[in-house]
Amino acid sequence: MSVSFAAYEHCTLCPRRCGASRAEGMTGVCGCTSTLRVARAALHFWEEPPISGESGSGAIFFSGCPLRCIFCQNERISHEGYGIEVSAQRLAEMMLELQAQGALNINLVTPMHYAPHLCKAIRIARGEGLFVPIVCNTSGYETAQLIDEMGEFVDIWLTDFKYASSSLARELSAAADYPQVASEALVSMLASLRRQGGRALDEDGAMTRGIIVRHLVLPGHVDDSMAVIDRVWKIAGNEVDLSIMNQYTPNKRCRSRSGPLAHGLDEDEYDLVVCRADEVGFQNIWWQEGGTVSESFVPDFDATGVLSPACD
Repeated sequence: MSVSFAAYEHCTLCPRRCGASRAEGMTGVCGCTSTLRVARAALHFWEEPPISGESGSGAIFFSGCPLRCIFCQNERISHEGYGIEVSAQRLAEMMLELQAQGALNINLVTPMHYAPHLCKAIRIARGEGLFVPIVCNTSGYETAQLIDEMGEFVDIWLTDFKYASSSLARELSAAADYPQVASEALVSMLASLRRQGGRALDEDGAMTRGIIVRHLVLPGHVDDSMAVIDRVWKIAGNEVDLSIMNQYTPNKRCRSRSGPLAHGLDEDEYDLVVCRADEVGFQNIWWQEGGTVSESFVPDFDATGVLSPACD
């Protein structure tokens, strides 16, 4: 199975189903035409331990995003569209170059609106010797159909589950359907993982197959975080790892607003959510200690690793 380039002609790749003729140069809700654009390809050391390890994850950051999260820290690529035009062949070369640098995996960050290119590039790279796992690092706002179609290409799903509340999802990401969409996407990811044989780690503890569900705790919205924990447990139980993040940092837009998002997360709020995850029964929980600041996890989007080595 593969995702055809014909998908760009009347685009329904994401849950927005905007129908943009991206193949003709029209911009979809994601902010992209059918031209593949990448902002950075380099080793990344700030993912969960089974993803980054000590060697680093081979992260490739793509331009555009179907969501419009007001607290986004990657606005330069997600909203402003920064990126360098590349071919599927060049994307495959980036994967092989990252593997040669010692990357534990190839970490495709917000990539699914380019699914046809991904399928082609992964096939090329595997044919030329790519053997490390493919990680799909997604917002969770994906159609179950696309998850199913991409199942043979993805070994690890590193997925957000941002909200349980439709009203909060509408307010903060302009996507009232996010809770239902993310739930259906997670069900599809779980089915894909089961087909592949379930969660697996290598002898050094690096994940080779699995699902890590991430949740960023937002200040003033602990009740919704609790509901997210409950929903993920109901869908997947201990077939997934759970990563609870405390790195929320208000960007300029959020600092200009009144309300809880204008300031950072209170430690007590975070502790309540971590305790809830433990109480419901999650065995594989990742959490962040101390006062992390999200800017420290955001790399420079400067086209590092995107051009051919001779041009970098």
